[in-house]
Amino acid sequence: MEIVIRAAIAFVILWAVTRASGRSTLGELSSFDLLLFVTMGDLIQQGVTMEDRSITGGLLAVGTIAVLAFVLGLANSRWPRIGRLLQGRPVVLIHNGRIDRGALKRERIGINELAMMARLERIEDFGQVRVAILEANRKVSFFTHATPNE
Repeated sequence: MEIVIRAAIAFVILWAVTRASGRSTLGELSSFDLLLFVTMGDLIQQGVTMEDRSITGGLLAVGTIAVLAFVLGLANSRWPRIGRLLQGRPVVLIHNGRIDRGALKRERIGINELAMMARLERIEDFGQVRVAILEANRKVSFFTHATPNE
C-alpha cells in the first residue's frame, strides 16, 4: 500500500512540475528538457518503489500512475472546470494585429517564436491577424482578416 501512496504523490508532483514548465508537447521539448524529464522520472521511481526491484512493486507503481492518468482524463472530459484547471485555458496573443506582450511574457514565448509560427501559417505580417490564440497544446491558432478577393 505504501508504494501506491508514494506513486500517487509522485504523480501529483510530476503533473505540477510539467504544468509549471509551460505548454510544451513532447515534439517541442528541447534536448535539455527531455533529459531533465527522463532523469526526473528515474529519480522519482527510486523514491516510489523504495528501491523495491520486484515486479510487483514496479507494476503497483506503474498501475497507480496509469489509473490516476485515466481518472484525470475522465474528469477532464466530464467536468469542463476541471479540464481548464488541468490543461489551462486558451490565451489570446494577438488581437486585431496588436501583440499582447504581457501574454507572451507570461507564456514564455518570444516574439521571434511567434513570428516563426505565423510564417508557418503563411502570415507575413501581424497586421493580417484578427486573433491568434495559444491553445493548451502550445499550438497557435491564427485567424486573419478576410480579404476582398475571398
